Order: sequence, then structure tokens, then C-alpha cells
Amino acid sequence: MGKKVRIGIDVGGTFTDAVAIDNDSYEVIAKVKIPTTHSEGVAKGIVNIIDKILTENNIAPSDVTFIAHGTTQATNALLEGDVAKVGIIGMGTGMDARSARKETAVGDIELAPNKFLSSEHTFIDSSKLDDLAIETSIKEFMGKDAQVIVASEAYSVDDPENEELVIKQAQEKGLYATGGHEISQLYGLKMRTRTAVVNASLIPKMMQTANMTEDAVLKTNIQSNLMIMRCDGGVMSINEVRQRPILTMLSGLAAGVAGALMYEKVSDGIFFEVGGTSVDISVIKNGKVMIKYAQVGGHKTYLRSLDVRTLAVAGGSMIRAKDGKIIDVGPRSAHIAGLDYENFTEKENLLNPEIAFVSPREGDPSEYVIIKGESGKQYSYTLAGAANLLGYVPDGDYAQGNTEANKYAWEALGNYLKMTAEDAAREVIRLAIDKLEPVIDDLIAEYELDKNFITLVGGGGSGAIVVPALAERYAMKWKLAQNAPYISTIGVALAMVREQIERSIVNPTEKDIKKIRAEVIEKIVQSGANEETVDVNIEIDTQRNIVRAVATGATELRQKNLGAEEVTEEELKKLTAEALSVDASTVERKAQIGRWNLMNSLVIKKKLFFKSKQNNICVIDSEGVVRFKQSNAYSFVFKKNQADSDFLQFVDEHTIYSDANATIPKVYIFYKEKMLDLTGMQTIEQLTSILDVETENLNDTEELIAVAYK
Repeated sequence: MGKKVRIGIDVGGTFTDAVAIDNDSYEVIAKVKIPTTHSEGVAKGIVNIIDKILTENNIAPSDVTFIAHGTTQATNALLEGDVAKVGIIGMGTGMDARSARKETAVGDIELAPNKFLSSEHTFIDSSKLDDLAIETSIKEFMGKDAQVIVASEAYSVDDPENEELVIKQAQEKGLYATGGHEISQLYGLKMRTRTAVVNASLIPKMMQTANMTEDAVLKTNIQSNLMIMRCDGGVMSINEVRQRPILTMLSGLAAGVAGALMYEKVSDGIFFEVGGTSVDISVIKNGKVMIKYAQVGGHKTYLRSLDVRTLAVAGGSMIRAKDGKIIDVGPRSAHIAGLDYENFTEKENLLNPEIAFVSPREGDPSEYVIIKGESGKQYSYTLAGAANLLGYVPDGDYAQGNTEANKYAWEALGNYLKMTAEDAAREVIRLAIDKLEPVIDDLIAEYELDKNFITLVGGGGSGAIVVPALAERYAMKWKLAQNAPYISTIGVALAMVREQIERSIVNPTEKDIKKIRAEVIEKIVQSGANEETVDVNIEIDTQRNIVRAVATGATELRQKNLGAEEVTEEELKKLTAEALSVDASTVERKAQIGRWNLMNSLVIKKKLFFKSKQNNICVIDSEGVVRFKQSNAYSFVFKKNQADSDFLQFVDEHTIYSDANATIPKVYIFYKEKMLDLTGMQTIEQLTSILDVETENLNDTEELIAVAYK
């Protein structure tokens, strides 16, 4: 028996990538790239690439302990309007009937210009719901070519019985069917219906792909169940994909940042996955990726996915010029124009150059600059060429081109524009960064990132084309992720199983919290996680009365850390000083518990006759990632058996009392491997009930760190 291996497969529009990773050390053992098989179907390509990676690296199928694949299929289907027609049966009764009729009529959703998801709608009063009424509606939909039925009733999240009746009948007639309650447990009939309809429209196509892919993997004799990437950076079983394909939408974007976080010690950062045509930008804060509700065709859904901003600025972005001036970079890329890059050729191909202009697509202006050599071959000027010319691309990087050919090409462009090659390249970089800047500024403001503490991280094949120049503009730290060109595929191979449940509950009780926690554990185990590895985080959003339980777990018992060396006390002090913008001499380590280092900085400011003290806190994990930082914060170390006494006193000391109410502080708890976020709790009862549930298996003398701030 050989060593255990994890395999990740990423099916992109152009290439299908695969990596094999050592399950213990997380070392990348093998990387393979093959053209994506469009004509024979994705499954064929998956079989080919698995076969290639196993045979070339002498890996036995029985040694594959985890296999997952990331797919852009759902995203592409929505972009291309390649979706099934949906029949919606809306239900409601009494006072709710009128509004329910309106809110379940989703109509046609525009997915992209002139590409629509079309739906038919009917409404049945719940008090008159019987087999005949359901059957009549379903037959009517079948006559109008609907392939999937969505049952959506007001308050079905409290009692899904009627939705289940409709689903059962539709399935008996050989149709795919789903209900609003299966997609989201939140009130808000309109948004729940819309999310269910988008999900339903993807089912037939994804069902076919899921079956073919599963068969393909079974044929390779790999014993491990195939897992599929989700849009929030986790994976789920292929069975879940058959029911909830919407969860795979945007999953390709989540994989890259998931991979980067496994290798890169990023506390607060912005991650750029840069390809040939576009860049995907996402935010990391306190070592975690930021997630929000996704939109489809400009409409919000109840799908929680990575917050990603995509722009057409990338390695292959073409250069536009007019009247002797460079006027724009992109949005078209060399790939779209069917041209090779100027910096990935030999100088011989560019001799006696002629500058010419093309329009990559019908209707595009003829302003995109190309170079023709005497050989007759044409090459596109690109952002990659500009970045290479100005020395932004490190030696040996995936995006490094042929220096001699590139210099020759840019000198020809400079002569044409009556400027130096370098000035032309600088103008190109400036225009590209001008496009990225408003997006970066928005993200910094939205997530309240500290500009002095951000690291810009580059991933994808063209990370070096964009990130160093951007960091220069902002005067920020930057780095290129390890194995950047394969970062998405690595993210797929290392992903954890993830599940979440959201419920609309006003003032949740301890019973509510325990119930949702038990449900999410049951759900994640169904999705393929080993129960002993499951971690649950409960969030309470009081403004919108939502309780959210997020569970993560592994498919097998594995340690999360990468066996990285412990960070020294000196390094911890330096990191803290940087994170809090304080002098390192004010920093001390207060405690080390589990994987957590509690760092404290007491700053005394003197003003005339007054002294003011500011207590600042930083919590850093054993790998050197800052997971919490806050000025004017307080900490307390306590044993589990002091939770009902000393810990409550600590919270009380930092509670603000007024005539009307008591405002408890925002609290985080750190112990063992766990960071428990209790900042959403409104009452001391909510706070202690979650703490009790989360720590019930700890022994009485186990130590915990509490951090509180206003």
C-alpha cells in the first residue's frame, strides 16, 4: 500500500487541470493539464486526466483517499442561458393567498443579454389542495414544455408537507421537482422561490453530468466518493449536487482562494486570481474568506457564496490605441481574437515588424493593436507583455515571456506611437490599474480593512502581471501564491466538506440554537463529512432575525495544520505591532492556549497633566496568521468550570447598562483548535447557551481565552 493521495480536478473552459497531493504533508506530488473535452463531454476528460495522473505517478486507485472536482458548468449554463424551463406551483391560504400568488410568480429571469430562464406559474389555495389540483397543474406545465417543477408555499419552512406532496406527484410523472424549503429555510417567499427556480433550471443538465462523472470515477476503481466544489469554498457529495446544483455556481472562484489560504499565511488580504481573460478578486479578513448572498441576473438569491468581483483585466488583455495614443486595455483578450501573445514567441517571428489594428469580435472597434512580422504571423500586444517589459514578472514565473522578442515588439510599438517602449508599457499598466482601483477601494471600505496591514496575493497563471504593479500603486505588501497557476485545483483537492442552514427566528432560545446545530451536523454527515471532524459556527443576525449554522468537516480524520513550524515569540510581537500599528516594545504575550497566542499591547498616552491608557489585543494562531485584532479590547483567561462565575463577571464588567437595557460586549472565545464568534449575541443568555453547547465535551479544567470589546 502506497502513501495516501488527494486528487483535485478543475474543469475550465480551455483546460482541465488535475493535481495529486500527499494527504499527510499536503505536498503537491503531480500536476497535469489537458485540453477540456467539449465535444465528448466533461466526463470523458475527467477519465482521461485521472488515468494520466495515476499511471504517470504510479498511484494505485486504492491509495486515493479523497477526490473532488470543481466545475464551471452551472455558471456557464446561466451565462449561456442553457437552462431548463421551470413550472412553479405557488401555494398559500387566507390572508397570505394574495401576496403569495404574486411572490411565487417569478416570471422570466434575464441571465445575460437576451438569454432568459423562463418559467410558467400557477397558484393553488392551500385549503383546496388535493391530488387532482396538483395533477391538473403539472399536466398543464408538461404541455408547455416545463422540465422541472418548483413547489413554493408561504411558510413552508415551518411545515413543508404541501410542498412535499407536489414534489412526490411530479416525480411520479417522471419530472424533476424541488421545493422552496429544500433550498432555503429563510422566510421571504419571493427570494426563496427565485432561488429555488434558479436551482431547478440547472437540475436536468447537472443531473446528466453528475451521473456521467460518477460513472467515470467508478470505472477508475477509486474507492473514495467523488466530491464536488461548492460556491462557499467547501465540497459536497455528488448526491447533493443532484438536488442542489445551484451550490456549484461560482464554485470555481471559491477554489482559488481556498487553495491560497492553505499555503499562504494571510491575515488580511485581497486575493487576485488572474487568468488570460479576467481577474477574480476576493477578500480575506482575519484569515477567513468573505461570503455574501449571490445575485443571478441582477436579482438577489438566498445562495451564500464567496464575494468575488470579476473584471476583464488579465494577462491576455489586448491594448487599444487611437490617434497615436494608447486609450485602453481590454476588455478583449488575445484568446478571444485567436492570437498568440507578443512575449511568448521568438524574435525571428517579428522581424521587419508592421503595426496593425484588428477588431477581435464583430462590432468591436478596430483599435486593438497587433504586430505582424515578415513571416506573416500576427501577435497581439498584451498586458503580460507590458508587465514583462517593466520587470514586474519574477524570474522563472509562469507568466515570464521571451525577453528579447518582447523588447523588440514593444520598441516597434513605441516607434509607432513616438514614445519609448517603456513609456508605452507604463501607460498600459496605468490604464489597467485604474480599472482595478475603484473595485479595490470599494472592498477596503466595505470590509473595513486596514490599508497598512493588507497583503495583496496573486494566484492563477498571470498573478505577477497585475499584483506587483498594483501593490506599487497602493504601497502595500504583496506576494505570489505558491503553485499559483494550479491554485484553484489545489483548493479543490484540499477542500473541507461544508454545509449551512439559515433560519428566520426572532430572539432565538437555547433550544432553537441546539436544534439548528444538531440539524447542520446531520446534514454535513449526509454530505460526506466524518462526524468527529465537524466544527460548527453559529451566527445570529439580529437586524434580519436570522440564525445561521455553518458546519465544516473533513471526509476523513485529518489534521488541519500543515505541520508548519511554531512561530517564535519575537515574530509574534512583530506581527502584533504591525497588525495594531503600535510599537513592538508595548507588546507582550499574555497566554498560549491550544493553537492560540493572546497578544496584548498597552499604550499609555500623555497629554498635559493627563494620562490615558489604551489596551489593544491581537490573537494569532500557531501558523502566524492574525485571526483577531482590536484596539480598546479586553481579555480574560478562564477554566471551563469558571464559565458560570468568573467569565460572567468579566462580561458584566464590560456591559453597558442604561435605563432601558443592557448592551453586552462583542465576545470571541478561543480554545484548542476553535475560534468561537459570539459577536452576534444580544443577550447574556444567548451567549452562555452557545458557549455551553460548544464546550460540552471539554473537561472542567480546560483553559479558554475570552476577548471582549464594545
